[in-house]
This record gives sequence, C-alpha cells and structure tokens, in this order.
Amino acid sequence: MASNTMIEVKSLSASFDDRQVLKNVSFTINEREIAVILGGSGSGKSTIFRHMLRLYDVPYNTIRIFDKDIADLNESEQLVFFMKLGVFYQNGALLNSLTVGENVALALEQHTSLPPDIIENIVRTKLELVNLGDAYQLFPSQLSGGMLKRAALARAIIMDPPLLFCDEPGAGLDPVSLASLDQLILNLRNLLGITVVMVTHEVSSILRIADKIIFLDDGVITFKGTPQDALKSDIPVVKDFFSKGTGATLPTDH
Repeated sequence: MASNTMIEVKSLSASFDDRQVLKNVSFTINEREIAVILGGSGSGKSTIFRHMLRLYDVPYNTIRIFDKDIADLNESEQLVFFMKLGVFYQNGALLNSLTVGENVALALEQHTSLPPDIIENIVRTKLELVNLGDAYQLFPSQLSGGMLKRAALARAIIMDPPLLFCDEPGAGLDPVSLASLDQLILNLRNLLGITVVMVTHEVSSILRIADKIIFLDDGVITFKGTPQDALKSDIPVVKDFFSKGTGATLPTDH
C-alpha cells in the first residue's frame, strides 16, 4: 500500500441470497482525493460503501484503510478506526429533540472528556465552517433542506476525521443548494486535508468535485479515472450515465 494511499480495495466479492453483488472489485483512493463511487440501481456501489464502513462482514485481505486490514482489527483498534471516520448520511439523521449545537456536539460529549465550554467553542467553529454560525440554538425542524445537510456535515467532521464518507449528500436539493454544498465539501477538503468517498448519482455534482470516479455496473468496475476521462469514455453504461449531465461544465481547477 503506497504511502499516500488512504483506501485499498483488493479483489472484493460479495453475495447476498445467492446473488453475487460484487465481483472481484479492486481500486485505490489516495489521501486528499474526492472519490465518487457511482453506477445504476443495483450496481453494487452501496454494498462497497457499507463494506468500507464495516457495516457488512469484510473478508480478510480485501480492504485496507489507514494501512490496516479492516477485517483484522481488535476491539480497541475498531474504536480508533471509527473515530477517524466521518459519515454524512443522505437524510441528515439529526435528532429532532436536540438543537443543532447539541446534535453536532454529541460525538465530542461521548468520546472525549473535554469541558462543556471547549466543546461549545469547537461546535461553533465547525458550524462557522459550514456557514451555519447562526444556527447553534435552532432545532432541525427550523432548518431548510440545505441547512440540514450542512448541519449534518458539521456533525460528520466534528472529530476532525481524516476520512469522510458521504452517502448521496445532495439528494433532494435544488441545483443552487447542491452547487453550494459541493463547494463546501471542496473547501473542507482543501482546508482540512480530508479524503472524501462519496456515493451519488448527481451528474453535475460529480463533474464539479470528483478527482476520481469508480463506475460500477452489475457488480463489476467498468471504469476508473477522472471526470474528464469519463466524459470521453466510449463504454456504453458510462457514456449513457454522463449524457444526463450535458448541461454541466467541468471546473478548470479544484
């Protein structure tokens, strides 16, 4: 595993109810990259995502993260592993009975012995980073869809994780809010140096922020490369997918 490799997936296969969902999947994701795993419904992208988060049993010697075989972690190593991951869920998964500040503070309260005033300062700093500085005392029900996403993002990065997983982060957002969220993720990657792994189907979003695309079709990787290469690809499923995003333009630099 190269020194700048954050994630290495090697010959990963998975079956459920006698159906093979992943077939010998291999790829790497480097530090500070924004990598997008995509494909049609049933392609296997969510299955890969869940394996990397250890939500499914992982075969030995198939996934290395932080240069460790994640199937071979003992209990204390598992705790350290999960503390280094941020997860940004599609629906935000905020607790409606808590304020935004309380939601974002949860991990710090559960996993550190920091005093309340320090926790509040950290939470307020993270909310400022996602342009939610005025939302500390608000409840999730008082937030717009875009604000909910940003609050969930603040919670995902509250422990300063080097690795952030995003599950359909732009789902349900209008184009302007989606573009704003994409820019925020880019800014956080550049500012905090985090590596981002994202599952999404939003073509405009992929073209704006992806460094690397991993395209799955029926459990097999059919394409690995940059958005620029994906747009030029002659692979039918890749070509068809990106034809939906002909109105989007590639940024010159990110």
